[in-house]
Amino acid sequence: MSELRGWLLDLYPVAGSGMVLWLIGEDGMRRRLVQDFSAVFYAAGAAAQLRALWRWLQANPVPVRLSRTRRRDIFQPHPVDLMSIEVIEGASQERLFHEVSQIFPSLTYYDADIRPALRHAAAHGTFPLCRCQVGLGADGKVSRILPLDTPWEIDPLPPPLRILTIQPETDPRRGEPSALVVRFQQQNWRFDMQPPRALLVNLRAVLERCDPDLLLTDWGDGWLLPRLVELSKEGNIPLPLNRDPQMEIQVLPARSYSTYGQVIYRDQQMLLFGRCHIDSFNAMLFHDYGLSGVYEMGRVSRLPLQLAARLSPGSGISAMQIVKALELGILVPWHKQQAEFPKTTWQMIRSDQGGMVYQPLTGIHANVAEIDFMSMYPSIMVHCNISPETTKPARKPGEADQPEAEEEAGLIPQTLAPLLEKRLELKRRLADMPTWDPRRRIYKTQASAHKWLLVTCFGYMGYRNARFGRIEAHEAVTAYGREALLRAKEAAEDLGFTVLHMYVDGLWVQRQGADKPADFQPLLEEITERTGLPISLEGIYHWVTFLPSRQDERVPVPNRYFGVFQDGSLKVRGIELRRRDTPAWVAETQLELMELLAKCTDPMQLPQRLPAAITLLQNRLADLRHHRVPLDQLVVSQKLSRPLAEYTSRSPAARCAAQLQALGRETRPGQVMRFLYTLGEPGVHCWDLPSPADPASLDIPRYTTLLLRAASTILSPLGMDEGTLRGWVISRSGYLASPQADPSRRGETLPLLQASYSIPK
Repeated sequence: MSELRGWLLDLYPVAGSGMVLWLIGEDGMRRRLVQDFSAVFYAAGAAAQLRALWRWLQANPVPVRLSRTRRRDIFQPHPVDLMSIEVIEGASQERLFHEVSQIFPSLTYYDADIRPALRHAAAHGTFPLCRCQVGLGADGKVSRILPLDTPWEIDPLPPPLRILTIQPETDPRRGEPSALVVRFQQQNWRFDMQPPRALLVNLRAVLERCDPDLLLTDWGDGWLLPRLVELSKEGNIPLPLNRDPQMEIQVLPARSYSTYGQVIYRDQQMLLFGRCHIDSFNAMLFHDYGLSGVYEMGRVSRLPLQLAARLSPGSGISAMQIVKALELGILVPWHKQQAEFPKTTWQMIRSDQGGMVYQPLTGIHANVAEIDFMSMYPSIMVHCNISPETTKPARKPGEADQPEAEEEAGLIPQTLAPLLEKRLELKRRLADMPTWDPRRRIYKTQASAHKWLLVTCFGYMGYRNARFGRIEAHEAVTAYGREALLRAKEAAEDLGFTVLHMYVDGLWVQRQGADKPADFQPLLEEITERTGLPISLEGIYHWVTFLPSRQDERVPVPNRYFGVFQDGSLKVRGIELRRRDTPAWVAETQLELMELLAKCTDPMQLPQRLPAAITLLQNRLADLRHHRVPLDQLVVSQKLSRPLAEYTSRSPAARCAAQLQALGRETRPGQVMRFLYTLGEPGVHCWDLPSPADPASLDIPRYTTLLLRAASTILSPLGMDEGTLRGWVISRSGYLASPQADPSRRGETLPLLQASYSIPK
């Protein structure tokens, strides 16, 4: 028996072959290996139906092994009697199960629709890019595979990936690009789209010469790869996009779906075999954590890299739960069938309260510490052993709604514990790591990937279609969270702090004379002692502003604030800068205003920055009026919430979609429409139309309102609301910027307006 060492790049089942594994060898060779692969699923139900299924399977040409067994369903008090159906050729399992479920719909199925990569991960401990030792038998097939690292290592030995980047020269949504830009290591090429034959010959040569492991594209799913495949067929010039010549490119169709009150659109997906394809514009959260985050998402979720890049964090956490269930011998339900435990109205009111929110004290506050529980809800699940099987209904009306913890750790805590520990270790290392250390960027992207998974795991506990969700477990987590935050508040007040704000997993505190990290360390230790949960000091603000509602300034908004930390960094939540539909010009101006105020470390000096702020706004509006703002900085992005035919009163996004449909372009719910506000009908000009917008048609008053509204968010704590700003910036335009414009008003300055301060002495 021979042995190989290397990194696992890709794996997939092939009919008649088994599981195909692609290994990046330590010797630099890329090898296609084959391993026998079978897949098991289970059926439960009436004895007569099971006997009929048994006879049907024996007569079916797909070879199977049938047996009776008992396994654990965490939603049932006792093990379940089952028929075990082992499909000898695992690649046939999906098709066979589809037939079975159609013919015998009344049976209950388990482990039926699990991705082959997850089955392999549970059976052999594998995951994308894992370093492993592979044993080959006399027949050349993989006889055993031994992982040499785990998904939970902080600094695994990185694989020597070959990455080829292909980008169209221009955005294909605005017209056919004229060229492709191709990069590999230190080499760069530019290939014209015309003539197609030369393009295909050049690309073919690059693919064969570089033999990339990863194809990184822009708009690769929706335009680039479909266009290349089309040209390849028309010109009869094969293009080796797949490394495995026996496989065809897998095309998954585009789709729209609703989740958590939002309509999401996912473009079609072009998946390769033997090498990976990642489209940076169709990859979930790629612009948040980049390639390093995709690698980490694949490692911890065990999903193939192409899927880990495209699927949501919810799919990632679901994959982790499935692998853990398979490892523990727990059945994975095909369809969730468990209903909520019966509750009285009083129990419902007590249990379904969500996270704790403490309305902030609006205004400007100095020397405020922000203290956050580290991954609060996942920590509660692990620390308190909250899982569907550990959560019990209340025995009597009015009893506590928190679960009774069993001695054995539940499925969810066992799934989350290593991920949570890895994230906390990364945070600890980042806290002590110098800024120049090159590992900081990688650690931050990995921690970002973990954050999305851990945030999602709480929501999935209450998600109606989650395989291992239970609403009572979801409610138990928020109950413990509310209790932990109240204990933290009591600890702060016992130590003489004023609590300015609390929001789900964090609190903002202030105390006279406390302005250094050491001043807050006793509070951190006291909170940890009282709650048993890890907590950290997010930072100390020079000043922070909690903003009121736009509709009623007497009403505070919990998640709408901004401030400047002592290290000079800004923190912003809930304002225009954070909204995806805010034009870049407005967002950048709002950021400039905050940076202007951030130069003041003493909040009492903030009113002195008002003249400079007004001048900045006057200059930006002058740029707008004189068409000096690039049009792409004024683009507004909004989602289509429904099919165009279902709009009774068309929103700007719907009017933009109508312009595209008039040109024969398909639009679907969830797609982002990009447009400019224009004068007259229809009031918008779609940015993705072939013809550019006329700058003279821009709706200058509307963009002016958008800018002043965003500016008032920043300056209203200093008394400059939108109406006041409009008067100073527009009605008095020129006085502050050029006092000599009106000799009679020369020297006029803004009054120092009254602001609400909270500054401990």
